[in-house]
Amino acid sequence: MPFLYRMIEDFGVAETPKDISYYASMLFMSFSISQTLTVMYWGRLSDRIGRRPVLIAGLIGTLAVSILFGVCKTFTMALLVRMAAGVFAGNAAVMKSAMAEIADDTNRSRMMALLPLTWNFGSMVGSGMGGIFSNPATQFPGLFGNSKLFTYFPYLLPCLMGSTIAAFGLVTGLLNFKETLIRPTQPALEETVGSTEATPLLAQSAASSVAPAKQNSIKSLLTPLVVRVMVTNAFMCLAYTMCDQLYPIFAATDPRDGGLGLDPRSIGLSLGVEGIVVVYIQLVVYPRLERKFGVLYCYRRGLLFAIPYLVSMPFLSMIALHLQTQAGTSAMSMLVEKVVMWVILMLIMVTRITSNVMAFTSASLMITNMAPTRADIGFMNGAQLLAMSVIRIIAPIVSGLLWSWSIKHSFPFPFNSHLVWMLSAVLIAIVLKLSYRIPESVNKFAADQPKPIASVEETDN
Repeated sequence: MPFLYRMIEDFGVAETPKDISYYASMLFMSFSISQTLTVMYWGRLSDRIGRRPVLIAGLIGTLAVSILFGVCKTFTMALLVRMAAGVFAGNAAVMKSAMAEIADDTNRSRMMALLPLTWNFGSMVGSGMGGIFSNPATQFPGLFGNSKLFTYFPYLLPCLMGSTIAAFGLVTGLLNFKETLIRPTQPALEETVGSTEATPLLAQSAASSVAPAKQNSIKSLLTPLVVRVMVTNAFMCLAYTMCDQLYPIFAATDPRDGGLGLDPRSIGLSLGVEGIVVVYIQLVVYPRLERKFGVLYCYRRGLLFAIPYLVSMPFLSMIALHLQTQAGTSAMSMLVEKVVMWVILMLIMVTRITSNVMAFTSASLMITNMAPTRADIGFMNGAQLLAMSVIRIIAPIVSGLLWSWSIKHSFPFPFNSHLVWMLSAVLIAIVLKLSYRIPESVNKFAADQPKPIASVEETDN
C-alpha cells in the first residue's frame, strides 16, 4: 500500500512524521496476527466442508474489506478493517490445498509455482495502482476534480479497483470453480453382490479398495519428520522475511549510515525487475529443475543461492558512499560507478528472487507431499502457513530493531550495518545444514502413494 504513509498522516494520529512508521507497523501486524489466529481453522474447515465454500467466503470477505479500507477516516477503523482482512486472508493455505488436488505428479511443481507467481505479480500491479490512483481528485483533476466522493475519500479509488479484481475472482469461482476435495464412498452392498463374471475385475478391485476419506488426528499428522520440516521452514522464513522487510529501508537510508540512498522511484525499479524475472523462474526454470532433481534438491539450491546475496548486499553501500562523496568529480566517472552499482544490484536482486522462489515453492511442495491423505492437505498447509505467519509478525520487529541499533552505534564489522544481513546468512546456513536431515521421501506426493494393505492372515487374526 504505497499510500499508507499519507493515509496515516491524514488520520492525524501521529504526533510527528517519525511516528508514522510505528502506526504503519501496527496495521501490518494486525493483519498478520489475525491471519495467524484463523489460518488453522480455515484449513481444517476446508478439510470438512470442501475447498470451494471456504475460498468463496474468503473472496466475499476480501471484497468487502477492500472497499471498507478505502472509506476509513480514523486509525481505529483502519486497524479493525486490517484485522478483518487478515481473517479472510487466513484461507491462503486452502488455495495451496486446492492446487495440490487439481495437479498430479506430472505438473504439480508447475501448478504450485503459480501461487507465488500470482502473489508477486499481484503485489507489483497492486502497488502500482495504489500509488497512481490514490487521491485522484488531485492527481487527475480533469476526471475526478469535481467528485465529492473521491475528494472526501481520497484512497477509495485504488481500493475499489482492488475490490473489482476480488469481485472478478468471486464470479469466476461461483461459475467455474469445482470442488477439488474428493470424498469417495464405499460401493453399495448390492452392487458388490450383483457382480457377475462379465463385470470387469479392475473396476471391482478399485471400488472395493476405496474407503471414505478420513481426517487423521493432529497428533498423528505432526510426526517428528513433519515438525522437523516445519521448524526448518520457519527458520528459513525468518531469514528471508527479515531482509525482505529491511530492503526498502536499507535502500532509502543515507550511504553514510550504511544504505544506498535511493529515491522511491529507484527502489520501485529495483523491485520491479524481480517482478519480471519471477515469471520466467517460476513457470519455466523451477518446474524443470523439480521434475529432474526433485523438491529437496531445489530447496537446498535455493538456500545456497541466498548466502551470496545476503553477504554481498550491504557492501553495495560502499559504492553508494563513494558516489556521494565524489559528487564534484568527472561526470563520466560518476556515471560509470553508478552503472556498476546498478549492474551489481540487479545481479543481486535476480539472485535474491531466484533463491526466494526455489526455497518457498519447495517448502510448500514438501509440506503438501507429506500429507498422508488428501483430506489432510488443508491442515498440513494451514499448519505451515500458521508457523510462517507467526514468523512474519516477529521478523519485521527483529530486523527493524537490529538495523536501527546497528547504524546508531559505531561498532566494527559485522555489528555495523551488515548485522541483519550477516545474521540472516548465518540462519540460512543453519537451515541448509538441517535440510540434509530431511529424507528424499518428501519428493513424492504421499496421498497418492499406495498404502500397505493387511494380509488375509493378519485380518483373520
